[in-house]
Amino acid sequence: MDDKEYLKLAVEQAKISVEKGGFPAGAIVVKDGEIVAKGISIGFILNDPTSHAETASVREACKVLATTDLSGATLYASLQPCLMCFSGANWAGVSRIVYGCRKTDEMAKKNYYEGFTNVEDVNKNNIRKIELVFIPDFEQEMLNLVRKWEDKIL
Repeated sequence: MDDKEYLKLAVEQAKISVEKGGFPAGAIVVKDGEIVAKGISIGFILNDPTSHAETASVREACKVLATTDLSGATLYASLQPCLMCFSGANWAGVSRIVYGCRKTDEMAKKNYYEGFTNVEDVNKNNIRKIELVFIPDFEQEMLNLVRKWEDKIL
């Protein structure tokens, strides 16, 4: 599979998240060509503000692989990771993050993100860099899913 195919699976996780009453974000972790973990964003349901799709998938990948070192792994995220998720991936040693929808100012203003922090700038200042890859093929689909979720909850 290639990056687009894996990213499509992360988008599917976002749809599952919405179906389960969560935020429209999904993620998967791939290492050595194998999907080792999937995550959805159900922090509101779990009463866990850290349970975003990306952190959930990183936690699961570490459990499955019995390690805290995900060097060589790629995190595929339906949405651009927030600062917390980016930092968690960094602490876990994730080598790449591939995402399908950029953070918008509107999303930040609605508190879907911590604010207007640019993780690319944070990444530049980190000692260990994560390769950040934006693939726009799913951006409109994800923006539509966010709007559909908003319509459902408002």
